[in-house]
Amino acid sequence: MAAEAATDLTKLEDHYRAKAARLHETAEVATPPQSGVGGQRVPPDELKAFLRRYYWQAPVEDILDRSPSELAGVALAHYELATQRAQGTAVVRAATLSEDDEQTLGTRSVVQVVSEDMPFLVDSVTAELSRLGRRLHHVVHPVLVVRRDIAGALRQVCDTSDPGRCPADGVVESWMHVEIDRETEPEALAQIEADLRRVLNDVREAVEDWGKMRAAAVRIARELENTQLDLPAQDTDEAAELLRWLVDDHFTFLGYREYLLEGGADGEEGLRALPASGLGILRSDSDMANAFRRLPPAARVRARERNVLILTKADSRSTVHRSVYLDYVGIKSFDANGDVVGERRFLGLFSSAAYTESVTSVPVLQRKVAEVLQRAHLPKSSHSGKDLLDILETYPR
Repeated sequence: MAAEAATDLTKLEDHYRAKAARLHETAEVATPPQSGVGGQRVPPDELKAFLRRYYWQAPVEDILDRSPSELAGVALAHYELATQRAQGTAVVRAATLSEDDEQTLGTRSVVQVVSEDMPFLVDSVTAELSRLGRRLHHVVHPVLVVRRDIAGALRQVCDTSDPGRCPADGVVESWMHVEIDRETEPEALAQIEADLRRVLNDVREAVEDWGKMRAAAVRIARELENTQLDLPAQDTDEAAELLRWLVDDHFTFLGYREYLLEGGADGEEGLRALPASGLGILRSDSDMANAFRRLPPAARVRARERNVLILTKADSRSTVHRSVYLDYVGIKSFDANGDVVGERRFLGLFSSAAYTESVTSVPVLQRKVAEVLQRAHLPKSSHSGKDLLDILETYPR
């Protein structure tokens, strides 16, 4: 056993020595790029450190499968893209080399991204490329600590993964290099760039407003718990319990907006977004921010019903994290007479924990399960009751 472990360790060390040697060869053939400040060439020692950091997490096999010149070309092209990035923005490039260019890259198109590091970036970028019908061949995703001046010019890529070991102006950035099927149409490449910028903006706004959306859920839950309105206590308590459960890492909050239920000029009812109430992916949706959306007759009836909670699927797919239809959680607003006057709407994705937790612990579902067992006249602790509960645990949620 010990001998096998020692052999495995030796193989691992050999692999990493081979990787280090290949990156040393890469640095030897690389032409030092210009920094973002003053056009000065990056010193050789900094170039070697940059290449090491760029390929730090790359599998050994991926490094050894490529020539030093190809490895250098990928990293230096990415460095060039990163020389200028204003705070709060992402830079994106989609390009295709000529077929005469270096080995593999000449048969593919390349997408490169530079952004502040934040959750969901890789998932969202690769999901969008897949949505566009682009087959992914290779991904390199270094997370780098860099220094920039006040205008966003790149001053240095620090030789550390700890921003605390870089000067005070160090910031953690996510650099993504993705190789896709070859695309030669400039318009198609430009569309890829535009679509990815839109997705990256959605990611940024969702991440920046995550805390505000969670706070809104807690605030609404507190309002429901303390309401003086003549509403069924079960409805308000259950809605409040669900909101607190969502905040407890069972929901990825992506968007929030408040709506007023009002009549239009033609007498029809609809929902109008409350200005400046949008958060996350609904923060800067200017087309919807002040739009009046007429409700069809059946929806008008449902909108006026005095139930507190709305749980459904949205009619649009998420651009953040997973390319699936968004989950929609709505909490109706009421006036002093108990009439519906609006809605507080959350958009997001139920987390994996929400799908694996027992239905007996999930608000709303636990009541429905209890009702099913009661109507079946089966005690929860009985053999038949447990069998039925096992079936309900596997139902789609």
